[in-house]
Amino acid sequence: MEKLHDRDIREPLFEFLEETYGRIRILEEKTMGKSRADIVMVTPEYLYGIEIKSDADTYARLARQVKDYDSYYDYNIVVVGSSHALHIEEHVPDYWGIITVEVTENCFDFYILRKAAANPKMKWKRKLEILWRPELAQLQEWNAMPKYKEKSKSFVTEKILERIPEKIDEETLRQQISELLMERDYNTVAETLAEYRKGEIQKRLEKEEDPQKRVELLAQQMASKKQLRGRKRRRRTRRMW
Repeated sequence: MEKLHDRDIREPLFEFLEETYGRIRILEEKTMGKSRADIVMVTPEYLYGIEIKSDADTYARLARQVKDYDSYYDYNIVVVGSSHALHIEEHVPDYWGIITVEVTENCFDFYILRKAAANPKMKWKRKLEILWRPELAQLQEWNAMPKYKEKSKSFVTEKILERIPEKIDEETLRQQISELLMERDYNTVAETLAEYRKGEIQKRLEKEEDPQKRVELLAQQMASKKQLRGRKRRRRTRRMW
């Protein structure tokens, strides 16, 4: 039987997930705590953390990874090569899904050994950390919250947490987070964040009366504009090639 590596499994796995779950978006190699999620699958309602353990992998880091996956995602799944199929249940919680994969007659055969159940350890704070600051601002708008324009990402996250579940229904929030991640555009991430920061600096300038602090804010605003122009020029150059 052919020995499978991570790189062999990914593309066929994406096709299998799309056939199985319907409308999805795949995000790869996302940082979570002290680990990195191989795949985050976004569905219209939930986030799935997916860890790949190919035939070439060991269980050395799996205990740490399980802890981190459990903090961030609504459901978790481990995808394993055939060499792990007999023992993987001993290494992940019983609410984790298990998918096995092997090559048969030059095609990939995926089998759902155990369907994933809802993760009882997901923490809303960790899940909200996945979002960018402009995406949190969109959540605030959708849920009729104050804008907290000059506040940090951590401050806004805490304010959202205070409203769960009394003022923000958990099911609604799950759907909103999925929608934001479905629509996230990684090609414009630099511009999105830079424009957001530039706008926040301008709002602070309009309110600031201290001359020294105004000078500091103007310097930040100029730096943000130069950074944004530089990114746009680099992207245009790549398109010309």
